[in-house]
Amino acid sequence: MVWFPDYKYVLGSASPRRQQLLSELGLNFTVRICDIEEDFPEGMLMEEIPVYLARKKADSLYSTLTIQELLITADTIVWLEGEVLGKPRDIDHAIEILKMLSGKTHQVVTGVCLTTRLKRKDFFSVTHVEFKELTAQEIRYYIGLCLPFDKAGAYGIQEWIGLAGIKSINGSYFNVVGLPVHQIYFEILNF
Repeated sequence: MVWFPDYKYVLGSASPRRQQLLSELGLNFTVRICDIEEDFPEGMLMEEIPVYLARKKADSLYSTLTIQELLITADTIVWLEGEVLGKPRDIDHAIEILKMLSGKTHQVVTGVCLTTRLKRKDFFSVTHVEFKELTAQEIRYYIGLCLPFDKAGAYGIQEWIGLAGIKSINGSYFNVVGLPVHQIYFEILNF
């Protein structure tokens, strides 16, 4: 059994991928859902945006925390050539996003915020992901198979498109899935 500092851990996320990753890390936690508008001020740097959103999620749940609890909130963005590619609105938007990513390298940035009633620590992780040139048939097949409408950048690296369409990654694979678990583990141990 892995030793973690003596807190009651709370994940502020409905994401099944984040829940799975923390479970596999060996962390016992409960889930609280925060419902915020995922908007941010214009002009923010790539790494500032997901940290800002992770803090915003933490702020929305702060009043629910007891003195024994440590809250983990996170947000992931896909960044391509100075633009955030969010979750697709519909099939046409998903196709448009994947066409933009096709044949290019983009950045996946996850901001994480650890919060107790007494202190807060936030950090981010960046992973560079390179897609091969995707055909229209591959894009339509993937969207029909996996329905990636809840995913920033309209894809999940752990799904078919990650197997068939990603040429290389530089950085944490798990960051692209949704949480830089190696960094979270380190930060919790040193919180």
